[in-house]
Amino acid sequence: MGEQAEPQGRRTTLRKIAVVLAVLAALFFGGKALGWWGSADDGAFKLYGNVEIREVQLGFRVGGRIERLLVDEGDKVTPGQVLAELDTRPLQDKLAQAEARLAGAAALASRDINGSRPQQIAEARAALASAEAALVEARRQLERRQSLVGKGFISRAEVQTAEAGVDAARARVDAARAALSLAQEGVRDEEQAASLANRSAIEAERRAVTTDLTDAVIRAAEPGQVLTRAREVGAIVQPGQTVLTLALTQPVRVRAYIAEPDLPKIRPGQAVKVRVDGSDREWDGRIGFISSVAEFTPKTVQTEQLRTDLVYRVRLTVNDPGGQLRQGQPVTVILPSGRN
Repeated sequence: MGEQAEPQGRRTTLRKIAVVLAVLAALFFGGKALGWWGSADDGAFKLYGNVEIREVQLGFRVGGRIERLLVDEGDKVTPGQVLAELDTRPLQDKLAQAEARLAGAAALASRDINGSRPQQIAEARAALASAEAALVEARRQLERRQSLVGKGFISRAEVQTAEAGVDAARARVDAARAALSLAQEGVRDEEQAASLANRSAIEAERRAVTTDLTDAVIRAAEPGQVLTRAREVGAIVQPGQTVLTLALTQPVRVRAYIAEPDLPKIRPGQAVKVRVDGSDREWDGRIGFISSVAEFTPKTVQTEQLRTDLVYRVRLTVNDPGGQLRQGQPVTVILPSGRN
């Protein structure tokens, strides 16, 4: 009876020890599997992470009515591809107005710079000669009437009229002489500067309208896929309002984390393999960035026991020309031993 009880107690003790070892193993390997940091199963060092979510909100820099939407949700786009357009008729009218004003301002500026034409100077000289001839005639008439008034043939009032005619003729000569001088010298420097400034201002207005016309078109800046079509044709949108949401698909970037003790195992530029759940396919990639700042634990923690909990962010670039990796998808990053 005692001999049977002793083996049974020993078996019970062994079972308890086996259960404890199984629990410890589950905690250890389960912690490795659930964390972001790496493991070294099958002789290869592994990191766990996700494909980065990279999105951009696209909208027009100017407001207006949407005339065309050329893509739908799920469509893939290439750099430079036109995605949406506004009705540009109001902007075309503004451009035509600016160009007409610019033509007038340019003509005035050219006139001020070039000065008077030879014909205008000749006309001013002829007007001065005519005024001088009229003055000579007015003086002759005055002298004749002055000689007659002394003999009593005409009244004193007629002499005064002749004197006024001389004064008027002299004034017309002065005016003609000033007009000739102005035609010869041209426009003043200040007036030339003012006309040039006016032309430059209207040129700037035309450039602004041209820029608005360019911004009335949404083009893809990078390869991607349309996630959301937030507006439809005919909608009135304000400047900067989201019309399309684009997911950037190239280059594919993966964000992973590595524990502080494993930092010496990786380096920028190191070649890696990337896998996803449910597939045996591997994608080639390279480590591009290793953060110099620890995350998830306070910076003040300095004990040796807790330093092992520090993790660092790692960014990798993956070669996926077929676009099979999805943003946010969990991935396993493998650093095969002996490979660079």
